[in-house]
Amino acid sequence: MADSKVYHFDEVVKHNATKDCWLIIDGKVYDVTSFMAEHPGGDEVLLAATGKDATNDFEDIGHSSSARDMMAKYYIGEIDPSTVLVKHTYVQPQQAPNPVDKSADFLIKALQFLVPLLILGLAFVVRKFTKAD
Repeated sequence: MADSKVYHFDEVVKHNATKDCWLIIDGKVYDVTSFMAEHPGGDEVLLAATGKDATNDFEDIGHSSSARDMMAKYYIGEIDPSTVLVKHTYVQPQQAPNPVDKSADFLIKALQFLVPLLILGLAFVVRKFTKAD
């Protein structure tokens, strides 16, 4: 690590997508792009930690010693601490759009209304035909 590359904060925060994801943890820069699909918490957790110093996020989870050992594989350099002290605007991670199917949403709501009515109607019909005259 003596010949580590030093990265500017503005350079690191540009790497905030699933196919290009860098994190800053304890002053070190990690390229976790190849780990995104394997991360037990999902890639969303890693993407949410981009654009900032992710040390607190990493420590709050309580990662195992094997997880900490694994970090060496993704280490690419150090962050220039003088660039982190400057106030930066958070860059929203670039995630693939999540298409919302409006027709499926409508169908679910319609079924939530109609199914209980059908059950109630069926109960009345069964009761009427099974009632002793």
